[in-house]
Amino acid sequence: MRKTVIIVSLLGLLGACSKKSDEMEMSMTHETLTTEQIEAIMEEVSAMEMPTIEADEVAVMETSLGTMVIEFDVVNAPVHAANFKKLVMAGYYDGISFHRIIPGFMIQGGDINSRDDNPNNDGVGGPGYTIAAEIHNLHKKGTIAAARTGGPGNPERRSSGSQFYICHVDIPHLDGEYSAYGQVIEGMDVIDKIAAVKTGPGDKPIEDVRINRVYMTTKSEL
Repeated sequence: MRKTVIIVSLLGLLGACSKKSDEMEMSMTHETLTTEQIEAIMEEVSAMEMPTIEADEVAVMETSLGTMVIEFDVVNAPVHAANFKKLVMAGYYDGISFHRIIPGFMIQGGDINSRDDNPNNDGVGGPGYTIAAEIHNLHKKGTIAAARTGGPGNPERRSSGSQFYICHVDIPHLDGEYSAYGQVIEGMDVIDKIAAVKTGPGDKPIEDVRINRVYMTTKSEL
């Protein structure tokens, strides 16, 4: 997708407990899914109604390298924003990995195939549907946008139903080509950490960078 797709006292004790909790959170593991389990999840997600999403709602994404908070553009990309919320509500993103990482470009995830035992199919999966393009926003560092199939086979530039990428830097040559629907407002350093991991063939990380959990909340509740 280089051009195509993309805190000795009580306070001290509390601080130690908090640190331990954070470490446990960042090292969460998720069971490997079978093909049948993945298909069942896809069917469940496809049958869900699209939820409403309010302008003050954000997604908290806890990864193995830290936490990011994402706000959504519910004006210019309402369907993409609502779809991301739907997938979060279904737990779809919990346990998946960032399967493609290109420093100075973007980090890509959202494929539930990254939870099976076949590393060779990471990047080709989804929930079984695509989304009509909502191409309006620019690609700035921290922008989250929908990946899609490129080329003449996708003339309407429809987006993947679940795969997304987060820009590591500004990427102006993707403006007008992909549906950008949100922005990281906390945790920009996490993007840098993820982008810095060692990768192998296909820009795939040597060691998995996992999304442990994603949940919805509001800015006032952060």
